[in-house]
Amino acid sequence: MIIADSSFWIALANSRDTHHLRAKTVYESLNEGLVTTWPVMAETCHLLVKRLGVHAQLNFIKAWINGAFELFDLPPEADQEIFSLMKKYVDLPMDLADASLIILAESLGHGRILSSDRRDFKTYRWKTRKPFENLLLE
Repeated sequence: MIIADSSFWIALANSRDTHHLRAKTVYESLNEGLVTTWPVMAETCHLLVKRLGVHAQLNFIKAWINGAFELFDLPPEADQEIFSLMKKYVDLPMDLADASLIILAESLGHGRILSSDRRDFKTYRWKTRKPFENLLLE
């Protein structure tokens, strides 16, 4: 499973996004599934409505219903780790969605991600020292 950040979903949906063509090409060439978290879904829905309107949000939810990606359940004990991560990266700052993706990477045992957020995912580390491998910006 490859981790999908909200910036990937926005780029995929928005033909005016600078990363749209790359996101579309990568998405169409995937040979494994995508996974994301509830905080990323909430952030994506908010941004889709704000930038592209309610129909873009509905298309995203429909894609989820149709199996375009899986949803990772954050374990209840992740709350303290999320707080610690957000505190550690306060200078960026880190948001809840990004913190949830670090927990997801640790659960999967890899940091392969699709994101147009170069700065943050170049800085973040999962398992304290392991960098993310951003497949969208290679």
